[in-house]
Amino acid sequence: MPESEASLDLSISSYDSDEEFRLAQKEWNESLEELQQLAFVLLMPWAGKYLGRRCSYWLYDRYTRIGLGKSFFIGQKASSWTFLSL
Repeated sequence: MPESEASLDLSISSYDSDEEFRLAQKEWNESLEELQQLAFVLLMPWAGKYLGRRCSYWLYDRYTRIGLGKSFFIGQKASSWTFLSL
């Protein structure tokens, strides 16, 4: 009988360690998910602000050079493009 009790204790202790491992893995995954959400909350608005400003500076420069006409939306004439006049 003592041998069967020892094997029973061993299986229970391995079950406990497996359960602890699963809980630790679950907490780790939840922590990583929270870190990703934090990064998106902090970085996405900053990136959007940066790209929006770059785009607006580029559009304003284009407006001051070309004006607000067809060429602003479509582009310059094809004859002025250097890669087409080879």
